Amino acid sequence: MVVVAIIALAGCLWAAYSMTQARTVPLAVTSAAPTAMPSAGTPSAVPPIQVHVVGAVVHPGVVRLSPGSRVEDAIAAAGGLTPEAQPGQLNLAAVLIDGSQIVIGTKAQPAGEVRSPQGSSAAGGTAGSGGLVNLNTATVDQLDTLPGVGPVTAQAILAWREKHGKFSRVQEIQEVDGIGPKTYAQLAPKVTV
Repeated sequence: MVVVAIIALAGCLWAAYSMTQARTVPLAVTSAAPTAMPSAGTPSAVPPIQVHVVGAVVHPGVVRLSPGSRVEDAIAAAGGLTPEAQPGQLNLAAVLIDGSQIVIGTKAQPAGEVRSPQGSSAAGGTAGSGGLVNLNTATVDQLDTLPGVGPVTAQAILAWREKHGKFSRVQEIQEVDGIGPKTYAQLAPKVTV
């Protein structure tokens, strides 16, 4: 028992000696700004969205914007409009989503549009965000959201596109079976080509 007590005492003395010999080591301090770690109660920072701006802008390409940015913000980030820019009926107040493409028209090709990453486009904004639905690119589901258009009529619009190609003007929608003057009157303000 005495031997075990002596070994335990020696171990404790060694530990105490080791702790007193511990030295502080200076650390190099960098000049980088401290990064705040979000606490459990605060949301983390929202990453920026990326939007591709093409056409008649000073610096076409991908721009990074804060979420909730609008078409006019993307144009400003791309250096603004060039003298030959003709944005047409492009809705400058439309809210953008990540992966959108903005096409700025010219005097030779005046139609501007916002294309969502899902492939739909609209001259007044992205489909589904209060903008106009583009008859040439809309899906059956997007067409089905229009007043007076159900799944059958939406499919008829796609069939017309396959047979005749793109719509050149909104009025051509009346050539689709099931779209008469009353339905056309409801559709005309909600669609574009």
